[in-house]
Amino acid sequence: MEENFKQLPTSIIKIAMYGPESTGKTTLSKQLAAHYNDEWIPEFARDFLQEKWDKNKEICTEEDLIPIAIGQVKLENEAVLKAKKFLFCDTNLLVTKVFSDIYYNRCDANLEQAAREHEYDLIFLTNIDVPWEADDLRDSPDDREITFGTFKKAIIANRNPYIKLKGDVASRFEKAVKIIDELVLAKQLGFTPSDYVAIYQKKIPVETIQKQLQFFKDGIAKVNLVRSAVKNDGISTYSEEEIKNYIHFFDENKQNLDIQKFVPASGAASRMFKFLSEFINEFDVENDTINSYINHNKCTELSVFLVGLKSFPFYPELKLKTIEFYPDYFQKEREERNYLLIKTLLSKEHFDFANKPKGILPFHQKEDKIVSPIEEHIKESIFYEVPNRKSKIHFTVSPEHQSSFEEITKLHENVEVTFSFQQETTDTLAVNNDNTPFRNDRGELVFRPGGHGALIENLNQLSSDMIFIKNIDNVSQNHIVDIVKYKKLLGGILFKLQQQIFTFLHELENESVSIEKVNEIKLFAQKQLHIIFSNDFEMYKKSFQIQYLFNELNRPIRVCGMVKNEGEPGGGPFWIKDENGKISLQIVETSQIDLNNEKQIQIVNEATHFNPVDLVCGVKNYKGEKFDLTQFVDENAGFIVSKNKNGKPYKAYELPGLWNGAMAKWLTLFVEVPLVTFNPVKTVNDLLKPAHQPENNG
Repeated sequence: MEENFKQLPTSIIKIAMYGPESTGKTTLSKQLAAHYNDEWIPEFARDFLQEKWDKNKEICTEEDLIPIAIGQVKLENEAVLKAKKFLFCDTNLLVTKVFSDIYYNRCDANLEQAAREHEYDLIFLTNIDVPWEADDLRDSPDDREITFGTFKKAIIANRNPYIKLKGDVASRFEKAVKIIDELVLAKQLGFTPSDYVAIYQKKIPVETIQKQLQFFKDGIAKVNLVRSAVKNDGISTYSEEEIKNYIHFFDENKQNLDIQKFVPASGAASRMFKFLSEFINEFDVENDTINSYINHNKCTELSVFLVGLKSFPFYPELKLKTIEFYPDYFQKEREERNYLLIKTLLSKEHFDFANKPKGILPFHQKEDKIVSPIEEHIKESIFYEVPNRKSKIHFTVSPEHQSSFEEITKLHENVEVTFSFQQETTDTLAVNNDNTPFRNDRGELVFRPGGHGALIENLNQLSSDMIFIKNIDNVSQNHIVDIVKYKKLLGGILFKLQQQIFTFLHELENESVSIEKVNEIKLFAQKQLHIIFSNDFEMYKKSFQIQYLFNELNRPIRVCGMVKNEGEPGGGPFWIKDENGKISLQIVETSQIDLNNEKQIQIVNEATHFNPVDLVCGVKNYKGEKFDLTQFVDENAGFIVSKNKNGKPYKAYELPGLWNGAMAKWLTLFVEVPLVTFNPVKTVNDLLKPAHQPENNG
């Protein structure tokens, strides 16, 4: 590269403006320099060519490009020596290179090499959505889109870290300042400009990444269990008469409410078929028998699967397809036929069940019809149906699977179905075991979905008065009456509680509220909402008590069904103490518990109930305004997991779970519901349980 084209090495943060003529590069450079009280350099070509025009009315020629490039580099290198922290460049050599290509269909080799090698911490690609301003040198007002496309292709091909800026002058400046401040923080954290652009494109604030890195470095404190929640100490139970009254209350009021069901359904069914996938990958069909494989690997799940094979709802079609793909099927021994059936079930070319979402799989056989979990959820929504209004269900799905869901839901015109995706902004950064960023083979940062806690963002987009939440795989073929009964119970409890809470909040807004009323509200909060107050609460001024009660009651509320614990893995209801000493009811996952602490293990072993993810939420305040649910998340309730990618170990941060940390600051009520309402399908063998089999078969 020609010596005159070389950039001076520097630790100064250099920001270059890049784009076609009349796209606001000069204006933005001046604004940023003024804002940061630092240096900027103009476009050398403008003064150079203006002088040429003024003297002889001559326009730019190909021979002018080299002196223009040299002059631009000289301006930049001089300014680098004067800059304190930032240098804003009105243009760069890539602009000159692109203009050379556009006007002359070629570019000087030295100029092209310099344009490719020049480095900036960030380049702003300025869009053409600002008005064209004519002058002596600008000549292409009609080809702006084509020209912009050429510029964009060039910067992509050059692999420069760039961000496109659009909008009016004020919004561009505001956006640019925010980006530059984030870039500075990213560099302080050890990220490259390209890393920052990757973070920016996922719309993840760098401060969020900073928090995640701190969690990796410091670890996440385990939850402090005080005791397990049990009947009459955190878990409410109701008599049949009380249940009947709450159900009647729900039915009487549901026509006045906007009710919706929220179903997390984006996960693939890989875990459901895990033991079958392992079998297909490990089984030696030539030299082994299935029986010896089961004994050697202690894979009782495979034995159960084969014994119950004909009872699965997908068996008839599976057998037909297997025979179609393997015409000599009936000439095979029984073991080999079973192997072929499993292979067809999992093969990407055939059923590919392990890679499909659970929601669309065949779960139940009803007479001559195969029914998916989606359809069971739709059927279950009858409990909040009202005349002349469609029931509403919202599924969170993966973008690639939405069409599969729609193929099923479009057949049910009596239901209003909506979908959303887990937002990329909730992805989290993966790190190596030494807490440095984990990178793929191309050297790029690796992000992972943040777990089901990310769905608090999806839930936050819904504005119904009452939202029921239930997992996609928790459906039943046979217990709809009981399921509906207890759904209505939870809904009735929530609505009655809300009415009382809203009345109290309106009363607390009045500063002249009596101390007797304050004491009444406090007693309600203690007895009905399990809010624990300090022993000296009454000693505080009435104004403090009013404000405290108001803040405690003015929150989203959830009523959660809890079933008796029968050994299912997962979370449960506990009393916990936070870092400030406040005790509250929470759903706690096993990963949040210090399993090396004997006292904590003892509390876990004393637990009587399990969280089936069967809850109803009130997400509006006493004025009918929707809460911002992201403001009620316990950020310290996430957890760190160990993963492996292509043989390389790494760590990942999972966001606070949707029904534990993400709802930690909600008002919470736990209600005992019968086990018959909880029928999850964690493995394919669960479909053999009575809840998922036709009643006449078991």
